[in-house]
Amino acid sequence: MAKALAVGIAQSAKQKINFFISDPCDDACASFVQLIGEAHNITRVEGNQNLADCSELIFLAVKPQYLNLAIEDVQFKNDPLICSIVAGIRTFELQRLTGTQRIIRMMPNRPCLIGMGACGMTADSDVDLSDRQTLKAMLEPMAVVVEVSETLLDSVTGLSGSGPAFVFTFIESLIDGAVLTGMPRATARQLAIQTVLGSAKMLQETGEHPAILRDGVASPGGTTIEGIKALEENSFRDAVISAVLAATERSRELG
Repeated sequence: MAKALAVGIAQSAKQKINFFISDPCDDACASFVQLIGEAHNITRVEGNQNLADCSELIFLAVKPQYLNLAIEDVQFKNDPLICSIVAGIRTFELQRLTGTQRIIRMMPNRPCLIGMGACGMTADSDVDLSDRQTLKAMLEPMAVVVEVSETLLDSVTGLSGSGPAFVFTFIESLIDGAVLTGMPRATARQLAIQTVLGSAKMLQETGEHPAILRDGVASPGGTTIEGIKALEENSFRDAVISAVLAATERSRELG
């Protein structure tokens, strides 16, 4: 996710940016450098304390179970703006661990890599409006950014953070269904992807409720309503709702 954010920021930047990276994995650092390219300055620093000392804006992009290890003994003496994409870890806990009040929590998703992401963000009253605006300006070229209360950030994680994986699974299932009928996999893949893209775009541009657009496709006694019946018989809607709830609850547990 750190790479996705960095790529989006780098591609939309109007001036050269100094990126400082800290990661124990050589391959991860090499991949980061390759993704960003030569348009910006990239420095790999030795240890997270060095990163904290030379940065004005820090992205905490680690798994929740590694957060303490990543920032233990690190002193944020220059009071940088800290943006956390660590699932489940609350603002008050981040403030306690870092010793700074300038914390913004956010949950972007993987399509940020191609400028089509979705991101929820939250900041409490200790964060200046200018800090929030600065971060939003950096994120908006790669994602739709929605400010939410902190209580809803777990829901953002369950919906748009985990959602791409659910959508990929749905598309894979569409492809497999078509292959089962005899369609070549390459053809099924092309049609499935465009079907999902077009449907999402239609929802976005018309502003209609999904049910209205669905009913416009499902003519009486036709093929579509028969397929919807099969979805309902196999608890499709309940499975999707349960997936979002399960991911949301897991985010709460991590906190």
